[in-house]
Amino acid sequence: MDEKFIRVGKQHGYELNAIDAKTKYILAQLYCVKRSIPACTKFLRQIKKTCYEQILDVYEKERHKPVKKRKLITFVSDGFENYKNCFNKLFYRTCKLVFGVPIACKKYGLKHNNNPIERYNGGIMDRTKTMRDFGSHEGAENFLNMRQIIHNFVNPHQSLKGITPAEAADVDLKLGRNNTEFDQICRSDEKLTVSEDGRRWPVSFLPALRPAGLPSCDSAAAICL
Repeated sequence: MDEKFIRVGKQHGYELNAIDAKTKYILAQLYCVKRSIPACTKFLRQIKKTCYEQILDVYEKERHKPVKKRKLITFVSDGFENYKNCFNKLFYRTCKLVFGVPIACKKYGLKHNNNPIERYNGGIMDRTKTMRDFGSHEGAENFLNMRQIIHNFVNPHQSLKGITPAEAADVDLKLGRNNTEFDQICRSDEKLTVSEDGRRWPVSFLPALRPAGLPSCDSAAAICL
């Protein structure tokens, strides 16, 4: 888990992201003006809604072991206290949290690190630095929501040997390699609608955006926040 500072005129906001370290699939994404406890709870609840059944399956297999030997789904975050508070509220006992991981975590030889999400956030900075800033919070939210879709479903990932994170996670939208349907949606004048998690999407794209669960999940999976 991690966040990216976003400039919006003379104001600012934050994009919160969580990425699966194995498939590079963005599991949760939320644009907010303040990194408050309600915003962080809403952000992490996206993961609970789509992945909790699989998280519980892993927990049930490991619960008979001593606590220190359990191989549970692991969340990785920096030292922002609200992440820890909201994690304990939603995933207490069923998952592990590696908290306070520094950016240069590989330098310190840590097993779990937040490098995947730092790279994703670095891409946001590269994309937005020539724009200077966004004109409105709504414009920033729409842009960042679409960027998540393009990352998950359109752009092949170098570390995944030329396939998209969605393909690595077995999330199939039946778009084909040309992504014709996605391209038509992007070019259309279709109005946006608000999904259950509060984000805006094209109406026809909503049903396919919800993965069935945690992509390619196993007991050693790590979610970088």
